[in-house]
Amino acid sequence: MLAKLTGKNQLTLPKAVTRAIGPAEYFDVEAREGRIVLTPVRIQRGDAVRAKLAELGIGAKDVAGAVKWSRRKR
Repeated sequence: MLAKLTGKNQLTLPKAVTRAIGPAEYFDVEAREGRIVLTPVRIQRGDAVRAKLAELGIGAKDVAGAVKWSRRKR
């Protein structure tokens, strides 16, 4: 099967390929011996949230403080 790389570096996977691997929104991409290898990654939503918090530098103490602040009596 052929797939065309667009000018914006986008690639559409053939429907037969995506059917064969099942539903996947994300892929791990690596170059190996002159080939592009795509491996489906099933990201849990909780993992995505934790990754974003880590990216923003927000730790467990920050979250605990925010929860405490939001639950305070007014």
